[in-house]
Amino acid sequence: MANTTSNRPLSPHLQIYKPIPTMVMSIVHRITGGALYVGTLLIAWWLIAAATGVGAYDWANWVLGSIVGKLVLLGYTWALIHHMLGGFRHFMWDLGYGFDKHFSTKLAKLNIIASLCLTLLVWVIGFVIRF
Repeated sequence: MANTTSNRPLSPHLQIYKPIPTMVMSIVHRITGGALYVGTLLIAWWLIAAATGVGAYDWANWVLGSIVGKLVLLGYTWALIHHMLGGFRHFMWDLGYGFDKHFSTKLAKLNIIASLCLTLLVWVIGFVIRF
């Protein structure tokens, strides 16, 4: 049924709410979950190429070793770590802890900071071990 009596929306939408860290982290958690599907397909492609033969493996390494490939893998690493940390946050909530407004806001901010720092750490370790 259309709302013909006023110009107000039928239900509150993003224009009504001020974004808060917990809301943003909820949205980002869903986005990273979707991104993990694509990244996992890339990892599966790389593994299948390794099992297929030298030509396919070299081509997969070339694609993933390019600048764009490395940026995609960097994004995949961040999405994986960010989603994992968000999963720990949800697990804590499932156990009944961390519902205080100020604590959950701090935890949401910590989630983004920790995911960026851990991603950087993983990539630094990866480059150090590689050489």
